[in-house]
Amino acid sequence: MNIFKYLIVCVLTLGMCTTTSVYAQSVSGGQFKKVGAAGGQFLKIGVGARATGMAGAYSAIANDMSSIFWNPAGLASLSGTNADFSITQWFGGFSHNFAAASLPISETFTIGASFTNFSSGNIEFTTIEQPNGTGSFYSVNDISAAITVSGYLTKQFSFGVTSKYVQNSLASMNANGFAFDVGTLYNTGLKGIKLGFSVLNLGGNLSFAGQDVTLQRRLQENLQGNPQDLQLITNPYSLPLSFRAGISTDVITEMINGKETTMGEIPDHHVVVGLDFETFSDTPEQISLGAEYMFNNMFMVRGGGRMGHDEFSVSGGAGFKYIGEGFKAQVDYSIAPTGRLGLVNRISIGVGFN
Repeated sequence: MNIFKYLIVCVLTLGMCTTTSVYAQSVSGGQFKKVGAAGGQFLKIGVGARATGMAGAYSAIANDMSSIFWNPAGLASLSGTNADFSITQWFGGFSHNFAAASLPISETFTIGASFTNFSSGNIEFTTIEQPNGTGSFYSVNDISAAITVSGYLTKQFSFGVTSKYVQNSLASMNANGFAFDVGTLYNTGLKGIKLGFSVLNLGGNLSFAGQDVTLQRRLQENLQGNPQDLQLITNPYSLPLSFRAGISTDVITEMINGKETTMGEIPDHHVVVGLDFETFSDTPEQISLGAEYMFNNMFMVRGGGRMGHDEFSVSGGAGFKYIGEGFKAQVDYSIAPTGRLGLVNRISIGVGFN
């Protein structure tokens, strides 16, 4: 068995094991399937305006800094030093931010660091007696800090691993732990077809602790004595384990419109199409289909659709890329309407130095 067959067998085995694990964690409540089976939901929010403009059909395309989220194996394709920052205007007044940087550590391996933050801002406490607010505030602040190592095992096969620290914070409570992402990316060499596989959020359970779960009470209210410190027991919860498999291809592999322009150049056209299948431990399976049209390696237009999600369906976006001598920059924007919660807007800015 040569190395290609061996690696493909490993990937398929990993996929089957993960799918079995996901279904084993499924729960059902009548018409609601796999609902409330995991916490840390911010870990499922897509990163990068390019990928989200294609509805997340990106695991087999992943070739920029957002690959840390979609498929860590894609980080190996980056050359030089790169940095990226993305801002997401989430619904309900929440914000989702992502920052990452990478640099090569050898001819075939790249290391990256990333930070993700999901925040609500200040929310005023309300009670039955004071439904308009008490004057006190709390907030939701979730973070993830990660290190990713990715490299080529062969010229066509790359592999990536991410280790990340995850913290969920609500008012004066927080839960923290560690999780891992694993991804593979295989260039078949056939008509630009690539295959991508990733398993995200592998880790143990988290439990909330903090001031809000610590109380002072007398053991018997009618007895004299000092109040005792009591600790509420919180149920542990798992992170949203997910498995993603994708395929992509550059539909137009050669230049079209073979007529020379007035500048004596032939315009360059590319259409990249991606298809992803995702299965989760806490929500039904989803399928994403997306495409990107790029003109002259500078202007991009994107669109996509997602099936199986109760809020997101279609998305779109655009981007501009500049490549200079030893420097490159890219700005991307995406928009995704929800069924009932309004629009989600994203802006990403990326730079690279060779």
